[in-house]
Amino acid sequence: MTARPLAVVTGASSGIGRASARRLAAEGFEVICAARRTERVEELAAEIDGRAVTCDVTKADDVAALAREVGDRLDVLVANAGGALGTEPVVEADLDEWRTMYDTNVIGVARCVQDLMPALVAAEGEVIVIGSVAAHVSYEGGGGYVAAKHAVRAMVGSLRLEMFDQPVRVCEIDPGMVASDEFALVRFHGDAEKAAAVYAGVVDPLTQEDIAECVAFVATRPKHVNIDSMVVRPRAQAAQHKIHRVSP
Repeated sequence: MTARPLAVVTGASSGIGRASARRLAAEGFEVICAARRTERVEELAAEIDGRAVTCDVTKADDVAALAREVGDRLDVLVANAGGALGTEPVVEADLDEWRTMYDTNVIGVARCVQDLMPALVAAEGEVIVIGSVAAHVSYEGGGGYVAAKHAVRAMVGSLRLEMFDQPVRVCEIDPGMVASDEFALVRFHGDAEKAAAVYAGVVDPLTQEDIAECVAFVATRPKHVNIDSMVVRPRAQAAQHKIHRVSP
């Protein structure tokens, strides 16, 4: 029996990561579901006939263990683990939260790329980094997250240039407004009312499944086709500050 292609999805315990793991499994991939919350990734792995690895991408030992689980060949790395914390202005921001965002969104991605690149090269694989439209424009109250996602975009661009002569594709997917199950809730430290207000009046914001569809599309292109970057917004969001909302 032919072995299934292998994918790793970080941050697979919820949101875009979980949806991407399910979607890649539907495309025939064996998916290694990696995240900090063991029970959640074990449940997901059982659902999609994949494998679960407890992994905090900010910890070198965890990522090294993930690489050992992968082995010699890896077809797709979906570097999704990340997130936003807080909405304070720069002069009032909690810099420990900024450090957490940078460690997760930037250093965590770099660490996964470093440890898994040999297996990706061996399989002529692909790196898919989940960025954000925050990487393209600054906005008030988003200084730390904007800075982190700008850094992600710069890093992905450098990686693509550095790997130009290697059989590895590098893609960045930058979602706009996605009503995922935890992103806004985490940003507002569990305040459900504030999290819901982000999407108030917006007709049909993106779902995490929409972004998972994009991940699957990129991952299943022929090996000579590279989607460098993909910006995905809901129709209601023409730009970061241009959002159509309807009154209740």
